[in-house]
Parts: sequence; structure tokens; C-alpha cells
Amino acid sequence: MRLVILDRDGVINYDSDAYIKSPQEWLPIPGSLEAIARLYQAGFMLVVATNQSGVARGLFDLATLEAIHAKMTAAIEAAGGKLAGIFFCPHKPEDHCDCRKPKTGMLRQIERRFDTSLNQVPAVGDSWRDLQAAMSVAARAILVRTGKGEETIRQHSQAGLEIYADLAAVADQLIKELPA
Repeated sequence: MRLVILDRDGVINYDSDAYIKSPQEWLPIPGSLEAIARLYQAGFMLVVATNQSGVARGLFDLATLEAIHAKMTAAIEAAGGKLAGIFFCPHKPEDHCDCRKPKTGMLRQIERRFDTSLNQVPAVGDSWRDLQAAMSVAARAILVRTGKGEETIRQHSQAGLEIYADLAAVADQLIKELPA
């Protein structure tokens, strides 16, 4: 199984410090939907793992989050891709749950759902907490410059990070690495 884990905000769609609170606010980063489609068509199984504390903060409810994810899923499918699952943490940092990245609970859920180890599985994110969670389960932490990526690079420039311009560049690399 060739699994790839994607963060949502800042990787697939534009991020917002005010949160993505409605389907109308969910706007894909150019090239991201096509990148997911290319990975899917190359035989990768793709899942999203995303912190969504706006639910616990009362900024939107689970039905709205589901509508946002329905819009995202439809856009990915229209581009020729498919997601195998969407995993999310609805909690605030102060809730001290085990699923909010940088903790590993959400990634462990993915392991259980697909009965696989995440060892060296590509996990693409734009924030340090995405990479910390990936590294904690021995996944292949990949940083994109989109979203909070540039800020993450500035703050963690000595971390020896694997960095790409965007999800399209990650897709190019992962497909290039496939056995002939």
C-alpha cells in the first residue's frame, strides 16, 4: 500500500488565521487538486489529517466541517483524484486531547484504519506541528512552502527538513521515486 498523508489548510487549500469557517471560504491552492489526482492515478492512497479547532472554538459546527470536506472531496474527484479518508481533530489545544497534531493520535487512527505502519509514509504539511507528528511516528515528514511553510522554514531552518514549493512539487517527486 502506497499511502500519503496530507494536511488540509495550507497544503490543499489556502489557510486563514481567521479559520476556514464555510465551504465558500475553502479555496484550493493552484495545482493541489491536480497533484492529488496525479498521485491517486499513480496508485497512491491519500488521506487528509487536519486539526480543526474551529469546531471547539464555536466558529463552525460539525455539519459545516462536513460541508467543507464535501466541497473539497468533490473538487478532488472532479480533478480525477480520490481520498481514502479524512481524519480531523475538533479540539482546542487546551483540551489536551491525543489527536491534535503535534500529538500522534490522529496518525495512529490512520494506522489502525488501514492496518499499516506509517514508517516512512510521506506526510505533507506546512506547519511544524504537522512535521513533529509525522516524525513521532517515523513517517517521512515533508514540508511545503505554501500556507505557513515559509514561517516554518524560518523558525526551524536547522532541522534538516525535506522541503518542496507546493503539493504539486511533492507529487512530482513521489511519482519519480516509484519503481519503473
